[in-house]
Amino acid sequence: MVNRVLKKVYLYLVFIFLYAPIAVLVIYSFNDSKSRGRWGGFTLKWYAELFNDREIAQAVYNTILIAVISSIVATIIGTAAAIGIQNMKKIKKAIILNLSYLPVLNPDIVTGVSLMILFIFMKAYTGMGLGFITMLLAHITFNIPYVILSVMPKLKQLDRNMYEAALDLGAKPGYALRKVIIPEIMPGIFTGLLLSFTLSIDDFVI
Repeated sequence: MVNRVLKKVYLYLVFIFLYAPIAVLVIYSFNDSKSRGRWGGFTLKWYAELFNDREIAQAVYNTILIAVISSIVATIIGTAAAIGIQNMKKIKKAIILNLSYLPVLNPDIVTGVSLMILFIFMKAYTGMGLGFITMLLAHITFNIPYVILSVMPKLKQLDRNMYEAALDLGAKPGYALRKVIIPEIMPGIFTGLLLSFTLSIDDFVI
């Protein structure tokens, strides 16, 4: 009983430390005073200025657009990659997995600078300018490992006999993949989609 109470108290404290700063930030966003240390009354003028600023509105639009497109594309590529990796032999599978997790371990600034150097090199030889497309490609590249990381556990839990049984019953590989494999790993796919969308919005360095 005591352990259960302590666990709940610990959990509540964790949530308080995580979300209390966000709650304070939200509350003070309605503060009429420019000083964060003094409450000057309730106001919506800061939000009015925010939505009337075209540059900020364009930045928000680009952020959401890149997050949506990159998360969808990364989810498709990452899911296909995870299925392919799962069917590899043990040694090759371990090597590919370790390589695919490198962007997760790298600091964001390292990944961002590396991709910038790559795109500058490509610009010199292909003429492709730096802009929306290169930023989108960078976010897709950054998100793919997180999708693989989300889908792989579901693939490991999957019973391979289900797929083989579908093939034995006359289903083509593509049909068996859509009707047997994809529904079983859908929670992992959805998790990867949400994770990549959240990370894409959050990661301004990339």
